[in-house]
Amino acid sequence: MVASLVNKLGRKGTLLFNNIFSIVPAVMMGVSEIAKTYEIIIVARFIVGICAGLSSNVVPMYLGELAPKNLRGAIGIVPQLFITVGILAAQVLGIRHILGNSTGWPIMLGLTAIPAVLELLLLPFFPESPRYMLIQRGDEKNAKKALQRLRGWEDVDEELTEMRVEDQSERAEGHLTVLSLLSQRSLRWQLISIIILNMGQQLSGVNAIYYYADSIYGGAGVNPNDIQYVTVGTGAVNVLMTVAAVFIVESSGRRLLLLLGFGICCGACVLLTVALNFQDTVTWMPYISIACVIFYVIGHAIGPSPIPNVVTTEMFRQTARPAAFMVGGSVHWLSNFTVGLVFPFMEEGLGPYSFIIFAVICLVTLIYEWMVVPETKNKTFLEVSQMFAKKNKTEIKLSTGDLPLKDGKESLADAERVTAF
Repeated sequence: MVASLVNKLGRKGTLLFNNIFSIVPAVMMGVSEIAKTYEIIIVARFIVGICAGLSSNVVPMYLGELAPKNLRGAIGIVPQLFITVGILAAQVLGIRHILGNSTGWPIMLGLTAIPAVLELLLLPFFPESPRYMLIQRGDEKNAKKALQRLRGWEDVDEELTEMRVEDQSERAEGHLTVLSLLSQRSLRWQLISIIILNMGQQLSGVNAIYYYADSIYGGAGVNPNDIQYVTVGTGAVNVLMTVAAVFIVESSGRRLLLLLGFGICCGACVLLTVALNFQDTVTWMPYISIACVIFYVIGHAIGPSPIPNVVTTEMFRQTARPAAFMVGGSVHWLSNFTVGLVFPFMEEGLGPYSFIIFAVICLVTLIYEWMVVPETKNKTFLEVSQMFAKKNKTEIKLSTGDLPLKDGKESLADAERVTAF
């Protein structure tokens, strides 16, 4: 649903519309116990899945288009940061003596309406994506106003010029439809990259760790009454490392964080396999198992979790971006579903060795990232497209008489403005 909605309603309009799919199911789940029907929860979970599918793709797209290029990585990670905050909040509220009990669970499920209501009240005061308005709607006047409001200063001509050049290059090549994305030679390696990164992100075992952390901790010898607190601790580590990623992504770059993250996850999966095999014979081995889970969470939080959405925003130009997020998001959730469905059978059939499969997937993704995906930090969307044009053996076309592309380096004044921001 992503591509068609963001093209028709805009990025901001889609997010406002999406709140329906959060508030309605929250009310349904909140009253499910009073209604004495579990079927209403199943229907509500299906509807809230639509909300998750839309928001997990549209929010990074919207923020990526709002952000200046030298803060795009940091701002692009913020959605993932709030996902980790949401996970931690659910883990805390799910503690047995808070809401994780027979009387509190309908309240906990109903609380999911609160963020949606806040967004519904506050988002109308924020501007639509200037890129969407200028390139897709041709509304340069409102695009300039939105950009001036976002940046906090009047002189936004340089960014507007860059948007016009991007618009002209897209018009020279023809605007892409969703279906043509799959056959477009000039986008071949970008498309393969987002598919590999999203598959690697989910098939690396992150949801096997989260979905079944309790059983891993229990198997590692943690007292059953203390498992919930260890799980909360893991969630807190996830939040802290994602905060760290926000602050280092613009200095370290996207590529280094992806390589480091997948490398840590690969090593943690291998060591976890060894630890689970020997935990019954070596008394201190359960602590190694817990350490492996924590190190895995650290590795995933700094790279594989937040960065794929950032680079998806940066690898594609304006009209191709919604289709790219549709493909990347579909691969993401399909892979998520596959791990959740298959891992219990893997665990039953392979035991501890199931994490070796995840280690191999991490390694393969790391190798692909090392060989194919370039660094995209501090580049305009058109500059990133030009980098990939060499790999795709194509040329970025510009309309006759277009403005030349400027060097990607910032002026001192730009640096001062961003520092002030």
